[in-house]
Amino acid sequence: MHTHDLSAWQHDHQFGAGNAAAERSTRLVMWITAAMMVVEIGAGWWFNSMALLADGWHMSSHALAIGLSAFAYAAARRYARDPRFAFGTWKIEVLGGFASALLLLGIAVLMVVGSLERLWSPTAIHYPEAISVAVLGLVVNLVCARLLGGTHHDHGHDHGHHHGHDDHHHHHEHGHDLNLRSAYIHVVADAATSVLAIAALLGGWFYGWAWLDPAMGIVGAVLVASWARGLLKETGKVLLDREMDHPVTAEIREGVETTLADSETRVADLHVWRVGRDAYACALTVVTHSPRLTADEVRACFSMHEEIRHSTVEIQRCVD
Repeated sequence: MHTHDLSAWQHDHQFGAGNAAAERSTRLVMWITAAMMVVEIGAGWWFNSMALLADGWHMSSHALAIGLSAFAYAAARRYARDPRFAFGTWKIEVLGGFASALLLLGIAVLMVVGSLERLWSPTAIHYPEAISVAVLGLVVNLVCARLLGGTHHDHGHDHGHHHGHDDHHHHHEHGHDLNLRSAYIHVVADAATSVLAIAALLGGWFYGWAWLDPAMGIVGAVLVASWARGLLKETGKVLLDREMDHPVTAEIREGVETTLADSETRVADLHVWRVGRDAYACALTVVTHSPRLTADEVRACFSMHEEIRHSTVEIQRCVD
């Protein structure tokens, strides 16, 4: 049995200069988003705008998610050399995302209840003031998107790779900082929610459609719930190690059995799981008729897959 050490990769690739820039960007965006969240929620309550409240609560979900991203970078850096973490600290951000998704579902329910109350019992809305705050929120979201977008673009070029396997190619998210990309998507989605709030307030102001404001509050709640559902699905998949349907799993099996076909070698057992943003580990048992087959020869069969950062190979020899 043979294992491949992961510690060198963790230090060189997960906690480099690119991550430091990403951490600074996410921390700055987190504070900007949190400040704007307080303004929008306070203004929505003061000016009786459910659309503005929905946008503020939606922004709170992104402030929380971006804060978790910043915390994940800090924790990964702090515990980079801690031997208690077998595969590093990447799953801290995954666990944080799972917890924030549960909170978001509760927020979405509260938003729906509040919007329905405003539909049944409408109150006067201070449209000009509410619209001004909503426009300010949109501007803040666009600025944050630009901050994160620039870092995401540079970070992707620093570490981006593409590789092929025979006549078919698969993109394994290699080189992409999913943590940073997630934060970027959050602020873009929040900008879309700000547009909904502005549209609802304009409709109420110019056409007297007071119902449009709480209706957009419900639409905002659906967006939050939809985002939470997707986050639960993605983080749950990582936390439960549900990666056996990933293309690389079949490619490892095919690579070993095709390359070592002459020695009648087959993969008897294979497990693949994710250990980082762009990293996977695998453990496999091969059964072979070759008396000289080594673990390194087996590993060479899937060495083109750079995303496999750790591998454990067990060789069982057939007795003729």
